[in-house]
Amino acid sequence: MPDILQEETRQKDVMDPARGAALQTTLGLPANIVEGSKLPPFFHQIYFWQPEPAPCLGRDGHPKTGIGLIPDLGLPRRMWAGGRLEFHAPLLAGTLAEKHTTVAEVSHKDGRSGPLGFVTLKHDIHQQGRLCLTEYQDLVYREDPAPDAPKPQAPAAATDEDHAEEASFTSTLLFRYSALTFNGHRIHYDLDYARDVEGYGGLVTHGPLLAQLLMLMAERQLGTLKRFSFRATSPLMHFETATLCWKSDGRMWVRGPDGRQCMQAEAA
Repeated sequence: MPDILQEETRQKDVMDPARGAALQTTLGLPANIVEGSKLPPFFHQIYFWQPEPAPCLGRDGHPKTGIGLIPDLGLPRRMWAGGRLEFHAPLLAGTLAEKHTTVAEVSHKDGRSGPLGFVTLKHDIHQQGRLCLTEYQDLVYREDPAPDAPKPQAPAAATDEDHAEEASFTSTLLFRYSALTFNGHRIHYDLDYARDVEGYGGLVTHGPLLAQLLMLMAERQLGTLKRFSFRATSPLMHFETATLCWKSDGRMWVRGPDGRQCMQAEAA
């Protein structure tokens, strides 16, 4: 098992209202966040940037593993596989916040496509002397696919939702979301890299972007969001229209245009 190079990181950030309003605009929402506004759930993703100089980036545009919290697992491909969030109190725009991050778990496993590395990060965000948010972020690392490797079969999505909304994506939307979250992963904006190096059929819609849309839908359904968990099950390309699905018991999922399940989630 690789050694953890750091036990934790601590970051401070004033939750800039303009950046929050920019994400609202990117998502097609009214840009009404001002100083003192309660930030919508998951908007903390656009804060606490960790910029690294170019020599510290991997081939995919992400910071290299082995130089911070995440150990070098010897696997080149990275994916945000899912996460779990507990919302204790609203985060406020224009107010200083502090984020504490620790490594909760590191493990290896042999999958059908080869060795896999799993890292779970725990993030606690405090503001005005209280814990506002606890988040567990699940990352998976894997090898490059063999040229003749069969594509993994995606699970079929349910069709018995109580409410559904369609969501479309463009390369511009993906680029703007990458910019706001300071996500340099090239699968979201570099078509040649996504297709020729990582084997995708197009630009990959961010898993956190899908989760963001599901959280906003859940908030509209529930009024207040206390807990949310999600797991990515199949990548969605930027040219595909997705269906965001809600079940009255809090189950949610993203259905691709061919009926496959791209994400499953649960809200409360």
